[in-house]
Amino acid sequence: MKNIIVNLCRLLLAITFIFSGYVKAVDPLGTQYKLQEYLESVSLHSFIPSWLVLVIAVLIAAIEFSLGIFALFAVRRRATSKCLFVIMLIMTFITLAIYFFNPIRDCGCFGDAIKLTNGQTLLKNIILLGCSALLCYRPLRMIRFISKSNQWLLINYTILFILVTSVYSLYKLPLFDFRPYHIGADIKKGMEIPNDAEAPQYETTFILKKGDVQKEFTLNDYPDSSWTFVDSKTKLVKEGYVPPIKDFSISTKRGKDITDSILNNKGYTFLLIAPWLEKADDTNFGEIDRLYEYALDKGYPFYCLTASGANGINSWIELTGAEYPFCHTDGTTLKTIIRSNPGLLLLKDGKVVNKWSHNDFPRDEELKGNLDELAISKPHVASTMTKISKIFLWYLLPLILLSIADRIWAWSRWVKEKEKSNKLYNKLFKKKINMRKKIVAGNWKMNLNLQEGLALAKELNETLTVNKPNCDVVICTPFIHLAMAAQTLNSEVIGLGAENCADKEKGAYTGEVSAEMVKSTGAQYVILGHSERRQYYGETPEILKEKVLLALKNNLKVIFCIGESLEEREANKQNEVVKAELEGSVFNLTAEEFKNVIIAYEPIWAIGTGKTATSDQAEEIHAYIRSVVAEKYGDAVAQETSILYGGSCNAKNAAELFSKVDIDGGLIGGASLKAADFLGVIDGWKK
Repeated sequence: MKNIIVNLCRLLLAITFIFSGYVKAVDPLGTQYKLQEYLESVSLHSFIPSWLVLVIAVLIAAIEFSLGIFALFAVRRRATSKCLFVIMLIMTFITLAIYFFNPIRDCGCFGDAIKLTNGQTLLKNIILLGCSALLCYRPLRMIRFISKSNQWLLINYTILFILVTSVYSLYKLPLFDFRPYHIGADIKKGMEIPNDAEAPQYETTFILKKGDVQKEFTLNDYPDSSWTFVDSKTKLVKEGYVPPIKDFSISTKRGKDITDSILNNKGYTFLLIAPWLEKADDTNFGEIDRLYEYALDKGYPFYCLTASGANGINSWIELTGAEYPFCHTDGTTLKTIIRSNPGLLLLKDGKVVNKWSHNDFPRDEELKGNLDELAISKPHVASTMTKISKIFLWYLLPLILLSIADRIWAWSRWVKEKEKSNKLYNKLFKKKINMRKKIVAGNWKMNLNLQEGLALAKELNETLTVNKPNCDVVICTPFIHLAMAAQTLNSEVIGLGAENCADKEKGAYTGEVSAEMVKSTGAQYVILGHSERRQYYGETPEILKEKVLLALKNNLKVIFCIGESLEEREANKQNEVVKAELEGSVFNLTAEEFKNVIIAYEPIWAIGTGKTATSDQAEEIHAYIRSVVAEKYGDAVAQETSILYGGSCNAKNAAELFSKVDIDGGLIGGASLKAADFLGVIDGWKK
């Protein structure tokens, strides 16, 4: 259930970020305008140049889209989840401020595709923040679709794809046009308000003064003429129907409104859209002049709509020699109509027939004849589904194929490793496998005082004497228990071992206990190389090599521990780690000496954590360990070597673990401190 919840959160975040990033990427100028709106609300717009805002807009889109894809495919799970959490934390604080202070009415998180109120945006971000926090807390529960070694392909391809998308949309026009002036839109119809639509309600407050007294009044309590008017303010009390197009108007330089005459014109009209002529690209002014000459020759109206004043218009005329008429339209409206400065709009009967960026104006060869006969008046506008299909083919399909190929490759590699590790053992040596000793060894660690330890040893001895176990049983105790425990235990029922011994034979080593001393207590086993000894006491392979040699010299059987950390497991280095630990400390032994070594595989990430490697994971690494022993000492020795599992093994999972071919028992920690728990593990061999 935890995995399901984490992956549902991962899916929600991925879809949201992919959609949000993509709609920004296909309309980078729209994202730039929204960022400038944010900057104006905090009076910072004059400090940051527009080109830098545009770069930031492109980067924001790329980051959002890429993180969404990385979350979807579980790429760099820790880094991705942390980035998502940080971004959502920042965005939640920003939208919280916007909700309370209301500097802008639309956050622009989904561009023009979906409009959300500030309240809706805040709620969305709170939900996504919770999802990202859960993902950040449990990133490794995200299921990978592409193995770590091949993730670089997806990362580079994703970043390249989204940056190319933004550059293309900047050079041409947005691939998806969510604005009310898209090709095919009826501008006049978009301005209409239905008869039954609810009108917005406004409240006007008048500020009046009488003598030294200044007060505010409404229409309901407006005073007599003795009060002098100072100011008035109008606020929206209740929102009503707002038409898709509400600010479209065209007026001549002399102030005459010609909106209706243009929209009602029965025929074609060219509108050159230049929100600000001072900032317009003048590279292709020659093509604009030729378009105007074509329109003049064919009798099509041609206007330049701009928000610039007389100075801007005059500068443009001086620079380009423009002879076409200029009209005034609101700058925000012009930026909404087309994402290009300048851009070209072709109308017919008030409907948008076609649109061009200044980089893509119609060429001379496309203007030979009347518009009714030309392709530019009949543009092939791909449907939304067609565009989505193309994106799928160019981007998503290669990723899906990469994922499938990667999974097949990973599966085939696993099969080969499995065959390599199990082929000889499962087929040729089944009889020998059954001859290996089955062992359950308890490691008490630094637990139980002398009285408690002897009581536990006595209880185990009595129980196992009556109910004979199906395996060899060993208890490895602290040094202080050994001598007295040896007198309590029946050595034919329970073996006795120490948890460590010194790497020196004897001498001035205060506090150390030699292998000879351990043997003198009556013990038959000693645990060496435990991860806690390696971690806390700095035991190196060389130190362990000396300990193993001294233990064997004193006729002690060695339970030698090996295993990887969580980081090494996630890096798929577990095989390298266990092989290096064997080579560093026990592979110097002869084959005859090695027969007195019992290997205990202990995944460090599962010791004392309650986590357990799955039985398949444990079997896989045990089989690999046996194959390494076989490479060194031959198959016969490998088949006689008992390999124990030592990672949070307990009564509940023992039977499943012990059922695996290459798992010969367990090195038990916490579950060995109570007789009932330890006996439950031993009984795993009976199930």
